[in-house]
Amino acid sequence: MNSTANSISHWQSTLASVSQRVADHQRWFACGRLVRATGMVLEAVGLKLPVGSACEIVGEHITLEAEVVGFADDITFLMPLESVQNLTPGARVIPMGGTTTKRRFPLGEALLGRVVDGSGRPLDGQKLAKGTRYGELASAQINPMQRAPIKQPIDVGIRAINALLSVGRGQRIGLFAGSGVGKSVLLGMMARYTKADVIVVGLIGERGREVQEFIESILGEQGRQRSVVVAAPADASPLQRLQGASYATRLAEDFRDQGKNVLLIMDSLTRYAMAQREIALAIGEPPVTKGYPPSVFAKLPALVERAGNGRRGSGSITAFYTVLTEGDDQQDPIADATRAILDGHIVLSRELADSGHYPAIDIEASISRVMPAVVQQQQVIAAQKIKKLFSVYQRNRDLVSVGAYSPGHDPLLDQAVQKFPRIESFLQQQMDEQATFEAAIKSLDLLLGGHNE
Repeated sequence: MNSTANSISHWQSTLASVSQRVADHQRWFACGRLVRATGMVLEAVGLKLPVGSACEIVGEHITLEAEVVGFADDITFLMPLESVQNLTPGARVIPMGGTTTKRRFPLGEALLGRVVDGSGRPLDGQKLAKGTRYGELASAQINPMQRAPIKQPIDVGIRAINALLSVGRGQRIGLFAGSGVGKSVLLGMMARYTKADVIVVGLIGERGREVQEFIESILGEQGRQRSVVVAAPADASPLQRLQGASYATRLAEDFRDQGKNVLLIMDSLTRYAMAQREIALAIGEPPVTKGYPPSVFAKLPALVERAGNGRRGSGSITAFYTVLTEGDDQQDPIADATRAILDGHIVLSRELADSGHYPAIDIEASISRVMPAVVQQQQVIAAQKIKKLFSVYQRNRDLVSVGAYSPGHDPLLDQAVQKFPRIESFLQQQMDEQATFEAAIKSLDLLLGGHNE
């Protein structure tokens, strides 16, 4: 009996070995040949693979991974995931895992507390745990009629946002700011104070030093235990940056499918668009708006729509995307496009930041589109009242500062002048100060004298 079992085991092992050798030979004969490397794009012939397929380029002195990003007639365009230094003409381009298999990425709770790159490889010096699940970047679209509606607010710990720009669980909101006005600090406060089961942070195209700084100084040990950080800094290839944003979103989707409430923070959506622009221009796509090709404006909504509430009964993804405004221009093409596809936007003002007002939230230019659906009508009216008083004071600030204002002529201006110091204090908050949703509503009520006028 034992000899029979051993014989079967031997033949099974032999068959598996032969099958593997056949697969290896199939991969080798299906390979192509590198004929040109221009800038960031590699061109190969003899390769028939669908767009998005993973390949391995084997040269005399280097082996690297690449992805199919396009084709023209018999030429296949490849984008490498790493440096192409020492790559030579004629290098073999071999499909990874077959002609239709896409690259697979680690997913699930095994990644909590970890820092990975845009390909899912650990950056914290430790190997991934055995048994880690893997999956493709692509995910099935959710029928909009099956999505759970946004009905309840989420506490982000920022007084001005909780009270005046309330965010709903499952909302997708943009943080619009130029450089150096405190968006990273505000994101860090949200990461620490927001009530969520899991935090997924995508640091896309930003400075490399910010990765460790964000983890140690902003997330902290407690926040890191429930977080996954995907880092694809500015010196990463454009494909790595593009992939990093998709991977962070895929991680958030996986946790959402497990019934968890996820906070997705992506810094920044603009760098994601720039990475796509680099790839598209390199393969010959024409620019249409300030150097951005059409594929950029198709990729943005495809990425953002993956966030939000899942199907009824599943979890949610509340997403904050930073959007860089060049020269504080709110009509920048990427800012303009993202404003239309997000569920609200928070604008940070350089003028407020320069005056020492932090967080530098411009409440006049900011809006949360789901606020009326997630808070009581009384709070909506109170928030409108505060915005109105703030706006009236700002329009008459010069009159007040030069002493040309005299009370008694305009009751609304009188009230704005009287309450402005308290409004300004209400809108400011220290980095280490947490303002819960309940505390923010109470402060709003006290600011208006205990009732909505």
